[in-house]
Amino acid sequence: MAVNSKKIAVYVLVVFALYVIITDPAKAADYVQIGFEGISNAAQSVGDFMTWIADGAKD
Repeated sequence: MAVNSKKIAVYVLVVFALYVIITDPAKAADYVQIGFEGISNAAQSVGDFMTWIADGAKD
């Protein structure tokens, strides 16, 4: 039963993503850009933290 629920949830998300892309491509592009900016900021924060650790956690 759980596998079927997961499949249904994935299908619903895919259909929703396609709907957004088809009905408003500019807004869909904005969502993708926001997502990549969030990932980039998270990676930058992890890098800053690792640099802080490598420098002996001074501050």
